[in-house]
Amino acid sequence: MSVGFLVDCFYYEVGQPDFLHSFFSSVSYNLEKNGWGSRFPKLLKQLYHDRLPYTDVPLAIEEVRVIQEELSKLSPDKVIWDIEDLTKLPPWGTDISPMVTNLENYFATPGGETFTELLLTALSVAEVERQDLVIKKL
Repeated sequence: MSVGFLVDCFYYEVGQPDFLHSFFSSVSYNLEKNGWGSRFPKLLKQLYHDRLPYTDVPLAIEEVRVIQEELSKLSPDKVIWDIEDLTKLPPWGTDISPMVTNLENYFATPGGETFTELLLTALSVAEVERQDLVIKKL
């Protein structure tokens, strides 16, 4: 089963559901000292739990840009696989590619771009098409 971002009929594949959860877990744990969605409510409260209305896309884009910048300053060992169980590790453990140099580029999608690049693409399409963005399992 794969998961991705859906905008109308456009689907952007992220990968496995636990990988998507790891991205959001890593963001919240490392960048939101006051809990899930406290700094990035459009992404972690709206998009992750339901849908992001297209009217909120500009604010969500700003959130992604901040996340990109801040994750790029953190080492890959700061990855959080599951914020509900901090003892869980990625299936590959610490065996990662030497090309992974920070937490931002740790999250690469099946298409080869980073999670945040893919999300920005989906957000741009949502804005142009004036369509909500949802997370969809296939």
